[in-house]
Amino acid sequence: MDKKTSSKKGPEFCSLRYGLALIMHFSNFTMITQRVSLSIAIIAMVNSTQQHGLPNASTEGEGPLADTLNNPSRSMKEFNTGASVYEWSPETQGIIFSSISYGIIVTLIPSGYLAGILGAKQMLGAGLLISSLLTLFTPLAADFGVILVIVIRTIQGMAQGMAWTGQFTIWAKWAPPLERSKLTSIAGSGAAFGSFIILCVGGLISQALGWPFIFYIFGSIGCVCCLLWFTVIYDDPMHHPCISVQEKDYIVASLAQQSSSPRRSVPIKAMVRCLPLWAIFTGFFSHFWLCTIIITYLPTYISSVLHVNIRDSGVLSSLPFIAASSCTILGGQLADFLLSRNLLRLITVRKLFSSLGLLLPSLCAVALPFVASSYVTTIILLILIPGTSNLCDSGFIINTLDVAPRYASFLMGISRGFGLIAGIISSTATGFLISQDSVSGWRNVFFLSAAVNMFGMFFYITFGQVEIQDWAREKTLTRL
Repeated sequence: MDKKTSSKKGPEFCSLRYGLALIMHFSNFTMITQRVSLSIAIIAMVNSTQQHGLPNASTEGEGPLADTLNNPSRSMKEFNTGASVYEWSPETQGIIFSSISYGIIVTLIPSGYLAGILGAKQMLGAGLLISSLLTLFTPLAADFGVILVIVIRTIQGMAQGMAWTGQFTIWAKWAPPLERSKLTSIAGSGAAFGSFIILCVGGLISQALGWPFIFYIFGSIGCVCCLLWFTVIYDDPMHHPCISVQEKDYIVASLAQQSSSPRRSVPIKAMVRCLPLWAIFTGFFSHFWLCTIIITYLPTYISSVLHVNIRDSGVLSSLPFIAASSCTILGGQLADFLLSRNLLRLITVRKLFSSLGLLLPSLCAVALPFVASSYVTTIILLILIPGTSNLCDSGFIINTLDVAPRYASFLMGISRGFGLIAGIISSTATGFLISQDSVSGWRNVFFLSAAVNMFGMFFYITFGQVEIQDWAREKTLTRL
């Protein structure tokens, strides 16, 4: 990078761009808690020990907290807080869980394109607000029937798809190249931290207040986040009324060679023929394959393999996500340190962190079946898998900002689409494999995940690039 630009570097941790990263961290925290809330609440919502016969029967209980203290090893299904209980079959629950993913897929690509035209602030803010309002409405919807819950979850997924992809349009205008890993990792770590919090406190909220309060609390937090978002955030530093002249000049100068002005068309054919983009898409597919298995099946694995009761399983399941949050931030700091000191080239940093983020969790996953008899070793490996996997956040995850900053949000939508498809396939395959035989099934799940990760790693190492592609450059017209 230009030394002159670096010497005029604006303030960091007291700057608006870092404030933006923190608010986006809060936004990602909010969205993931709203997404996972149902996974926690549904344990109480389909309490099988209560009265049956009515699809939406309400039941009353006495002294749930006292009963919890007297019987700490009982599962949460045995607790009742007076909230409604529903007779939803496992198949119905599966449809409810998957509906939010289908909603996200529907809006990932169009929202990424529209964010570059209409403004990411409005797109992301609207998505977060809609998701928060629907979260507040979920308990009432459940009383009206499962169909309405599925519809709400699908629309909520569409809203969150809008919010996820809009972030990269903002970073294309706010993140200096030498700070991209740091800023995006601070923002992205909100998802891992949110997973940790909801797994830790969701069950406690359900036991103490009733499962509807899981939705009320995190839906309300989302509304507060929306207020911050619409008040503080602007699409670009040029129009922010509170930014310092020094910081604005620094950001504008650092992005001078990477214009991200609005465009009238998207060069689809050029994108399809671009191998560096396919390297990014393959990386997303591989990364999401194993991550989805960990997020979806971690409590099941801990319960079935380590024979831990569901209360302790929830706490243990949350530990990997605090490790993931920490590794995301530390990885971003290290990546930008290596770049700012000119210790490594940008392409080397992207490929190094991508390789570590795919190789290390694969090694941990392959080792798991061989250490199942060791409680401590198994927990350590389960913590390391999502932690090391999130090193990819400083690799191919933000590579679209390097190769095509003008279309970063649109391409992020496509990338996450590949990731979601991988998640759907891996979840289905995992369910099938472990249903045949638990021991060999889990072994095959982890071996297959490692193979997918290795393919993604080698493909990205071979074809990944960081130079702005010709089709992504702003064409300057000369009038005669």
